[in-house]
Amino acid sequence: MSPSPTPAPFRVAALYRFCRLESFAELKAPLAALCCASGIKGTLILAREGINGTLAGSHEAIARLIAHLEAVPELAGLEVKYSDAVEMPFHRMKVRLKAEIVTMGVEDIDPLRSVGTYVAPADWNALISDPDTILIDTRNDYEVALGTFRGALDPETKSFREFPAWAEAHREEFDGRKVAMFCTGGIRCEKATAYMRSLGIEEVFHLKGGILKYLEETPAGQSLWDGECFVFDERVSVSHGLEEGEAQLCRACRRPLTPQDRQSPKYTAGVSCAYCHDSRSDEDRARYAERHRQVELAEVRGAAPHIGG
Repeated sequence: MSPSPTPAPFRVAALYRFCRLESFAELKAPLAALCCASGIKGTLILAREGINGTLAGSHEAIARLIAHLEAVPELAGLEVKYSDAVEMPFHRMKVRLKAEIVTMGVEDIDPLRSVGTYVAPADWNALISDPDTILIDTRNDYEVALGTFRGALDPETKSFREFPAWAEAHREEFDGRKVAMFCTGGIRCEKATAYMRSLGIEEVFHLKGGILKYLEETPAGQSLWDGECFVFDERVSVSHGLEEGEAQLCRACRRPLTPQDRQSPKYTAGVSCAYCHDSRSDEDRARYAERHRQVELAEVRGAAPHIGG
């Protein structure tokens, strides 16, 4: 019998919960202290409407953090997706206080009051294969470019704030149809489906646990997902089984790049890509090249990761 593979040293937890969190500001300092003392890095966002974040640390440290959060009465029942990373995918730890845990910018959209119907990954293929279903990717254009579900509409948004205007502009197309929506981990769809309900659309559905849960549970041979899923950390993307993908970031514009993108003559590692080359000056590229050189030198010396990298 072959030995079991050694688990990756870092556990990544993508988590959120919508709740009435009136004392959210009081949680900031204790959470920051716990994470820093445990070697956890990433970002946590706290707001009156709940918590959202993605963090990484040792398996033991992440387990302690989740137990700590679950002990807060309002946060019990967190939605958490786990994956693993060979290297620490974050540079620092941040706990931020904000008006929204995912910014849509529309008042009175409350997923606790009105939200779409959750659909488990095992039932998702049947729903989106129904010809009466309109499938909508609620993520931003650079995320969609890396991968999406077959037949999904791309709103071509630059930020989630643009989604409500797109939905309202296409409102009549949804009448009498099932509307299925998806996002990376499920949180954006909580608000997106709530917004659709506010427009009077009745049959609104969303993928429970998001793309990450689907890729974790659905065998590649049965999947209706094409490409990779962008993640907001240094892994850049994941594929089926939540294996680290092949995408890399352009360090000039932060755009995720596929292997094909990196074949462009306008691509230079750490300096430019086809999406930003023509909008940057020679001075900009010289500055990026020097930064990239410093990153490479730091790696050779075994120094801590250069933040600009």
